[in-house]
Amino acid sequence: MRSLPRLAMLFTLASLPLASAWAEDWKVAKQEDGITVSLADVPGSSYKAYRGSAVINASVEKIRLLQEDLTNACHTWMNECKDARVLKVEGNQAWTYTQFNTPWPVTPRDSVVRVTTETQPDGGLTRSIEGLPTYMPEQKGFVRVTQVQGFWKLVPKGPNVTEVTYQVHTEPGGSVPSWVANKFVVDAPFTTMKGLRAAAEK
Repeated sequence: MRSLPRLAMLFTLASLPLASAWAEDWKVAKQEDGITVSLADVPGSSYKAYRGSAVINASVEKIRLLQEDLTNACHTWMNECKDARVLKVEGNQAWTYTQFNTPWPVTPRDSVVRVTTETQPDGGLTRSIEGLPTYMPEQKGFVRVTQVQGFWKLVPKGPNVTEVTYQVHTEPGGSVPSWVANKFVVDAPFTTMKGLRAAAEK
């Protein structure tokens, strides 16, 4: 598997079994420029799960290579990513640390996640994301995201066509104003998906 340390970045942000439990209650929050953002309630959480989906005119392999470029992923197309690094790699699993920008007056967040990558029989790719908030000590100037669950799913629809889904639920930790939380769950998947598509279709 190529560049596993870098693909681990695809992190941030429901193991697949848990994600399926949200699927009955998804509501479209934004449809624009070929990208659909949907939200779902998560039992016991004040924060909604979010899902971005789009068809990208690029192969699974090209998108995969873009996602495996850690610097590009963090600083070019990933929503509000400030910095990231790989902590450990074992087989098809990798552990990463990521810092995120937040609007004033919210303290910037950081997260530690484990990413498990699996190639599907159809040539697609699934990357499951699980937060591990106690894996490393908290860092000065950042509030640790207490829970991250999600996945990326790349499904080939043709030689140079891929259906991409990005689904996440987070517990951001600390105090977050409702207007920030409500904006984030729409902006994060939309901006990330739009940036990835623009990079892939160049």
